[in-house]
Amino acid sequence: MIRTLKPGATEAEKTEADRKVRQTVESILEDIGARGDAAVRDLSKKFDNWEPPAFRLRPDEIQSLMNSLPDQVITDIKFAQTQIRRFAQAQKDALRDIEVETLPGIRLGHKNIPVNSVGCYVPGGRYPMVASAHMSVLTAKVAGVPRVAACTPPLNGVPPAATVAAMSLGGADEIYLLGGIQAVAAMGLGTATIPQVDMLVGPGNAFVAEAKRQLFGRVGIDLLAGPTETLIIADDTADAEMCATDLLGQAEHGPTSPAILLTTSKKIAETIQAEIDRQLTVLPTADIASVAWRDYGQIILCDTDEELVSEADRIASEHVQVLTANPRWFLDRMTNYGALFLGKETNVAYGDKVIGTNHTLPTKRAARYTGGLWVGKFLKTVTYQQVSPEATAMIGEYCSRLCAIENFAGHKEQADLRVRRY
Repeated sequence: MIRTLKPGATEAEKTEADRKVRQTVESILEDIGARGDAAVRDLSKKFDNWEPPAFRLRPDEIQSLMNSLPDQVITDIKFAQTQIRRFAQAQKDALRDIEVETLPGIRLGHKNIPVNSVGCYVPGGRYPMVASAHMSVLTAKVAGVPRVAACTPPLNGVPPAATVAAMSLGGADEIYLLGGIQAVAAMGLGTATIPQVDMLVGPGNAFVAEAKRQLFGRVGIDLLAGPTETLIIADDTADAEMCATDLLGQAEHGPTSPAILLTTSKKIAETIQAEIDRQLTVLPTADIASVAWRDYGQIILCDTDEELVSEADRIASEHVQVLTANPRWFLDRMTNYGALFLGKETNVAYGDKVIGTNHTLPTKRAARYTGGLWVGKFLKTVTYQQVSPEATAMIGEYCSRLCAIENFAGHKEQADLRVRRY
């Protein structure tokens, strides 16, 4: 039996919050669509108190910011990017163009072509997410994208040097000091100073995610990456300290970040709240993490491992940590997750920052139908065909009859012309 010991926010509460975000974003996109750079500048001043002569950083400004960083910071950024590049390249190598002769004289194929331009959003604010530059900019470049533009907000009125360094080292062709809806809209709609991109990628808060959703169609997007989610699957071999640490480690992202404990251990289920309370007394980000846990945290107690799997697949969380005796048992059976972290030795922070897998992942149960950002997201798999004269005379007769069934006279004539001519 599955029992929810601590419920999170209701669906009605989440829907109302989404409605308010949707209305705000819609009005801002309309303003930027109508006024372009002037609206972007007004919004940047309003939300970030940032109104520079130009939002795009010059090469000498980028180099100056990089020079301001300690050598160890640059070394660590390069180490992380090496891991991410290595895995992204391995993923790309697994993809291949194909061409096959399906019938004599009929050749069909597909090619994997990078999109021509990508806009990468790298969140800032309280948490300048340096790692998001690796995940988006670098991965796009591994895919072969010719033009990569990257935006990140200023940090307390100054450029975030480490984020800019990560963007530059990752291969960004353009770097803009611009944040929030206005950054996503500027790249997605295009302005006089920021050329439109073909695709928008990167995580962000609820407003950034909604801006991407509303722009989808005019440009492509990676996925709707909303507030961070984490799910801990634990059995009696786990302990409350590690479970609480890993729950709060993601709850600190924001006050609406769901953190869920799913366990077959009655002991952990009954002691986790006390351990969370203890850790919140010393966690520097407790002001955020405590609110997320209070409003969106859940404790769910199951009787069997099979119930853990079914409930985890129902939740379809962005991050799923498996703290059990046999974590690969869950790898073999689970189907709905953004990323799995198997065993007590690993954790979501490794995936977020350094280990090589991408941290831009599906939220709000989107893991039911999509995976996260990866090198393949930047590639269009497009098909082609080429037919010999003998083959077109043969296939054309089939096509003609099939078109007649559907009453497509023009289609039928396309086939009939080839049959008559060849």
